[in-house]
Amino acid sequence: MGKLNNKIAFIIGGNSGIGLATAELFASEGARVAITGRDENTLKDAAYQIGENTLAVKADVLNLSSLDEAYQQVESKLGKIDVLVVNAGIFKGAPLAAFTEELFDEIVDINFKGTFFTIKKALPYLNDGASIVITGSAAAEAGVVNASVYSASKAAVRSLARNLSADLLGRKIRVNVLSPGHVETPIHGRLGLSPEQVKGLREELANGVPVKRVGNAEEMAKGYLFLASDESSFMLGAEIVMDGGWSQL
Repeated sequence: MGKLNNKIAFIIGGNSGIGLATAELFASEGARVAITGRDENTLKDAAYQIGENTLAVKADVLNLSSLDEAYQQVESKLGKIDVLVVNAGIFKGAPLAAFTEELFDEIVDINFKGTFFTIKKALPYLNDGASIVITGSAAAEAGVVNASVYSASKAAVRSLARNLSADLLGRKIRVNVLSPGHVETPIHGRLGLSPEQVKGLREELANGVPVKRVGNAEEMAKGYLFLASDESSFMLGAEIVMDGGWSQL
């Protein structure tokens, strides 16, 4: 029997990288899985990769009405949600002197505001006793050059997990955070770099990690599975940092 047998799991941002690996693992552990993404083509490909019964819903955390529609689709086709993974987010950085209001708003709107309203709008569609897992970042635990707003947005969602867990105690809904460090995901390819530059970046990042490598999406998925399942039933408002010791040593 799988750790998520007969559970309904909804992964926001489940069409690539860590979200996709998590959706695949959840499905292999018995969950009925739904995912969101902003691109229909990658959503279709991801749903095929996860399994034939995967529900793929186009949604964008910047468009709050699309979240309402996504939750309605999940409830009508699968039922109420037992596991909600809030994984939509972006990384963008710039020197402090060059930071614009537009860039600030984009990062905060997706990473912080998007996370808050994704959870708020989920409330009518969650079963009592559900598990919510927010994607944080090890960058919130350290000082990172050119990443002030990104890191602060992830520190904000870390705080949300504590406070929302307190708010939802009456429904026994747990809110926890999984904070990855440097992980090999498609996000590096979206920075406008050549393949050679992406390879060089990953090597540079690996050199800064005590274990001398970056993580992979499959490793992160195991952390999400722990927080999603009953194995973490005594955890709420907490954080698991999976960064190879980068923020700790």
